[in-house]
Amino acid sequence: MNTLKKIAIVGPESTGKSSIAQELAQYLNTVCVPEYAREYCKNLGNTYTLQDEVNMYYGQIALENTLIPLAKNDILICDTTIMTIKIWCDYLFGDTPQEVKDEINHHHYDLYLLMNIDLPWVEDPLRDFPDQREHFMAVWESELRSLNAKYTIISGLGEERFKNAIEAIATYFKK
Repeated sequence: MNTLKKIAIVGPESTGKSSIAQELAQYLNTVCVPEYAREYCKNLGNTYTLQDEVNMYYGQIALENTLIPLAKNDILICDTTIMTIKIWCDYLFGDTPQEVKDEINHHHYDLYLLMNIDLPWVEDPLRDFPDQREHFMAVWESELRSLNAKYTIISGLGEERFKNAIEAIATYFKK
């Protein structure tokens, strides 16, 4: 029996994560775990509390665990991870609850596709920091390195970005 491989699509705001995650899931004939926070934040008006972040943490884990049994071809595509919660908590509140930090070390993904900031910013009521993308790109790289995670930075516009993501996954599976 094969083992489920979890591929996480991560990165700063407005880098095409959700689009790539959905396209990859369709291409690989599996399911995509959506970003729980996106739905959660729709009615918050860009005002978040630490408790909101903790709620999003629990929601993302529950959503992922619910969709794991529906994964096909031994692959699960995840549009973000709980690492996003840590990054936002550190940025907005100066620290992250210990339960989130602890779970990040135990919540394994086989491969991270880190979306580069080479796409133009697209306005969205749920996006907050158009001038901080370089900062958050550096934070993502630092966090992934601290986990010794396998990750590939995905660049390119349009179809090229998707092809680069497919190539990164194919390269991972050849190892």
